Amino acid sequence: MLVTAVVFLIILSLLVFVHELGHYLVARLVGVKVEEFGFGLPPRIIGKKVNGTIYSLNWLPIGGFVRLAGEDGEETVNLKIKNEKLKEYFWMRSKKERSLILSAGVAMNFLLAIVLTTYLLAAVGLTVPDNKVTIKEIQADSPGAIVGLSAGDVVAAITYETDGQQSTKELTSAAELKHITLAHLGEQVILTIVRSGQEQKIPVTTRKTVGPGQGAIGITISDTKTITYSWQQAPIEAIKINLSRAKEMVIGIGQIIARLVTFKPLGAEVAGPIGIAQVTGQAVKFGFPAVLEFMSILSLNLAVLNVLPVPALDGGRLLFVFAEKILGRKVKPAFERSTHQIGMIILFVLIFLVSINDILRLTRGG
Repeated sequence: MLVTAVVFLIILSLLVFVHELGHYLVARLVGVKVEEFGFGLPPRIIGKKVNGTIYSLNWLPIGGFVRLAGEDGEETVNLKIKNEKLKEYFWMRSKKERSLILSAGVAMNFLLAIVLTTYLLAAVGLTVPDNKVTIKEIQADSPGAIVGLSAGDVVAAITYETDGQQSTKELTSAAELKHITLAHLGEQVILTIVRSGQEQKIPVTTRKTVGPGQGAIGITISDTKTITYSWQQAPIEAIKINLSRAKEMVIGIGQIIARLVTFKPLGAEVAGPIGIAQVTGQAVKFGFPAVLEFMSILSLNLAVLNVLPVPALDGGRLLFVFAEKILGRKVKPAFERSTHQIGMIILFVLIFLVSINDILRLTRGG
């Protein structure tokens, strides 16, 4: 538990730090004054001012933050400041410059996901969905061994009976095969096996009861494969993989929002901080490459979430810049500030609800 907690904090801190580093670098590049760049969250342990910027180390070891001059709008700025100094303030920069600063955090998280995926693809291989179910091992004296199943066989489909009606299900995931066989314990099912390019149907009677470490058929199956590429090819493939994952994440977020709006319970696949910490522990058990892959996915998830047009997130702040372009004038800073505060409260409530979902899932043993 201690190792999991430490790894979780390190991953979360690095991801948020990289995000804030993006804002910091682009702000400095554009010419906006950075009042403070903090590692961790306040209260402050120590800080040192260098060239007008306070670099601080803070007590809460979760990520970091960047405080830009004038980021809350012109109401917070002394308008008697000379015009050349006003250019250092965020609200004085052009819409394009402000958009670049706001989107830099998302870009950095996406870039980190690509870098980590590139390393995994080129150095150790990356496990990806295979869209087919392959038998890896056969337990001795199991139903699978008795009927002659072999390691390397692909289970293309399963035929079974329900209430006297015969059904055939083409398989693309291990979960589908497990679900069907567990629902038909002690019954005969017919597996469509592909072996050496040849298809054959093999009847097998599942176990009546399934004990610890056993399956209904007694086989170890996988629906994933490990892919590798050269260092030249890996970056291109990494971009493709992360774009595909980002698309799936957007669809998943849409489904979560639909569930919340219609007051339906959140699925087990929805995880908050507690659930993420649990997955971190599982990744630690599988070793360093699994931790890196998890970090890559989490970084991409952070990028996708932050780009959403939700108040308090980077996407919400970008939305106000877009509104400024449409309206032809800046939105009142007080209104924007209040909107982001309300958005932050809603986000905290959502995190609380998802955390309750995590706790309920853990107490049920999910």
